[in-house]
Amino acid sequence: MTRSQDLDTIAPDDEIIVSGTTQTPKEEVQETKEIKKKFKKKKIEIEEEPVPNEEFHKKVHDICGHSKSSLSGFLVHPRILTFAEQGDDETIYLAVRPHWINNISWVFIAILMLFVPLFFKYFSFLNFFPGQYQFAIILFWYLMTFIYSFEKFLSWYFDLYLVTDQRVIDIDFNNLLNKHFAEADIAMVQDVSTSIRGVLGTFFNFGDVLIQTASETNQINFEKVPNPEKIIKLFKELRDLEEQKKGGENDR
Repeated sequence: MTRSQDLDTIAPDDEIIVSGTTQTPKEEVQETKEIKKKFKKKKIEIEEEPVPNEEFHKKVHDICGHSKSSLSGFLVHPRILTFAEQGDDETIYLAVRPHWINNISWVFIAILMLFVPLFFKYFSFLNFFPGQYQFAIILFWYLMTFIYSFEKFLSWYFDLYLVTDQRVIDIDFNNLLNKHFAEADIAMVQDVSTSIRGVLGTFFNFGDVLIQTASETNQINFEKVPNPEKIIKLFKELRDLEEQKKGGENDR
């Protein structure tokens, strides 16, 4: 049977000439399958590559441990904590607050304030007011007690010291209307020292961590924070990581 001479019509078993080589359609299909297999294998290898800094994240947990409560004064890799100035790709390694023992003074004062109305009857000048006014005075006193306690709690809860993969940050929340923000790049940290004072500081393991920097903010002070020795170790690891990054960039 005579084959068609039309160049656009090629029989299935005709040879195809590509760049000086001859391939049959079956060989071409087989080669395409092999290329696809190689591509899929390469894609799987890429997907299985470890996440950047995943090894360092594990090291942070080894140094600092794990957080058990959002009310803790020592939060490692906090999941629900964010701040307004946080970058899109910025990861918080550690968030610390002043040790809870520092709240005892204002908690004690708040408890005393709760019992003060019981002694109002001994103040003779209050007896001149009608019963409704006396009730309003007591209610006002309890309201002031609540406001005092709530403001002190917020000041402690939002008074944060943060260590991220890029910066060290001090957020001072002094009251509802006063907030102070200070930061320094990790690469600018020059020296870190710690100071534990008094019986309470030694017994409950809290103290100050002083961070000297080469940025506009000369120093950042973590005041009365728990586990200061762990914070020191974390900064050492961060500085070693920065030196490794600089060494890698210089090698390029």
